[in-house]
This record gives sequence, C-alpha cells and structure tokens, in this order.
Amino acid sequence: MRNIIHTEKAPAAIGPYVQAVDLGNLVFTSGQIPINPATGEIPKDITAQARQSLENVKAIIEQAGLKVADIVKTTVFVKDLNDFARLNAEYERFFKENNHPNFPARSCVEVARLPKDVGVEIEAIAVR
Repeated sequence: MRNIIHTEKAPAAIGPYVQAVDLGNLVFTSGQIPINPATGEIPKDITAQARQSLENVKAIIEQAGLKVADIVKTTVFVKDLNDFARLNAEYERFFKENNHPNFPARSCVEVARLPKDVGVEIEAIAVR
C-alpha cells in the first residue's frame, strides 16, 4: 500500500515530487527547505532556516498520523559546514522539545547548492 501525504502546513512541492510517501509502516518525506508555508518567506539566519525545515518535516509527519518521536532517520543537506554548530544546536533543541526518546540516526552532507539558494534542506524517515 502506497499513500501520498500532503498538508497545507508544509510548503507545496516545487517540482515533480510529493511531500511524502506512506508505505504503511514507513513514511519517507521529501527534502524540506525552510519555506514558511503560510507566508512563502525564507528566513535569512541558518538557525531559523533549520527550525523552519524541521517544522515542515514535523507537519508532514503529523499529517501521516505520526509524531516527531517516530522519526528514525534524517538526512541534512547544508550549504556551508561552517554553519554546522548552529544548525546542530537547533536540531538538538527541536528533537528535545518534541520528546524524541533519543535522536534519529542522521547523515549530514555539505552540498554546493540547494533549491532557492537556502542554507539547509532536511528529509526524514519515520516508522509506525
């Protein structure tokens, strides 16, 4: 069973993809860039960008009937690894605020460029 997940509480896809796919026991989100879904604005600061990307992931996961605590893996794409400490601090704060029992497994890679020239993009896998 494959269901498409969509919520207005996260930015609409800006290309030929969906916000997430629900396979029953696993939910895979597409990468979320820091677009505020209500205003379309992108914060300038990397800390605010990390928070907005994570909030977008959260909205999608919740639309699938799951919680942040159900996220088992994330992949973080960052434009500049010099931002890693600030991004990491916000990432840690987000998962603690959302009662994650530990932290998800994670990969973090520096990339040359991201859509809309943002500083970060985050994708997640959650399990039922």
